[in-house]
Amino acid sequence: MPSLLPEQLGTGNDQETLRAIMTTDTREKTAVVQTSIGGKRVTIAGIVKGAGMIAPSLATMISVITTDAAIAPAALHAALASCIDDTYNAITIDSDTSTSDTVAVLASGLAGNATIKAGSAAFKAFTATLKEVCRELARAVVADGEGATKVIDINVRGARSDAEASAAAKTVANSPLFKCAVHGGDPNWGRILAALGRSPARVDMYKTVIKIGGAAVFSRGTGVKFDLKKVEQHLAGKEIAIDCDLGLGRGSATAITCDLSRDYIAINADYHT
Repeated sequence: MPSLLPEQLGTGNDQETLRAIMTTDTREKTAVVQTSIGGKRVTIAGIVKGAGMIAPSLATMISVITTDAAIAPAALHAALASCIDDTYNAITIDSDTSTSDTVAVLASGLAGNATIKAGSAAFKAFTATLKEVCRELARAVVADGEGATKVIDINVRGARSDAEASAAAKTVANSPLFKCAVHGGDPNWGRILAALGRSPARVDMYKTVIKIGGAAVFSRGTGVKFDLKKVEQHLAGKEIAIDCDLGLGRGSATAITCDLSRDYIAINADYHT
């Protein structure tokens, strides 16, 4: 991989910068979104690297986001903080974390818009655009997870709180048994229910409904008949949806993960420090 020396830094080496931050990544990960704020075109662009040791609270992930918007520092920090929980902090590849995770956002003000302040209509528009960039970059990390062949959304609703919904979703997302089942195309609702049950969230199996690709496979205490061929077709795809309704409240959250394949084991078994 090319290395960047200080004298090589500039505005014309995006490709080199992308390559320089990669480790076990197999592809470059970027996102660019534009919007209009105060009659000025504003651009938000980001890059990210990370493919293994990725879990909520992050890990060996580095993401740098830049914008030409004029925005007060406190407002920029608040905007990024409001985007993190259901983007970067919602992803997990292998439940392992390290100490080097970073998400940084830098603003130049070159767009020439009036300075964005927290709470304004411009701030809401900026934050929505920033979140779109964060979401795209976070999903790119999962899609390029070590050995990954599928991106899985675990959507939990009906929890007593958003925090409990998040805990339940992340417990499913970090289950090796569940991730292997998805890799093998097995609609094993028992692995999903078991993960929900051992999560910190309150779970009542007699109120819980589990769906795979929109098809109910478990409902209120028992497995239900479903179109096996249709569900297996869904599991054979690249984007997998798991929906869990706990039936206990209004809390909701989504965790984003990938399947667990033989390649993940090979990558990390062959890795030596």
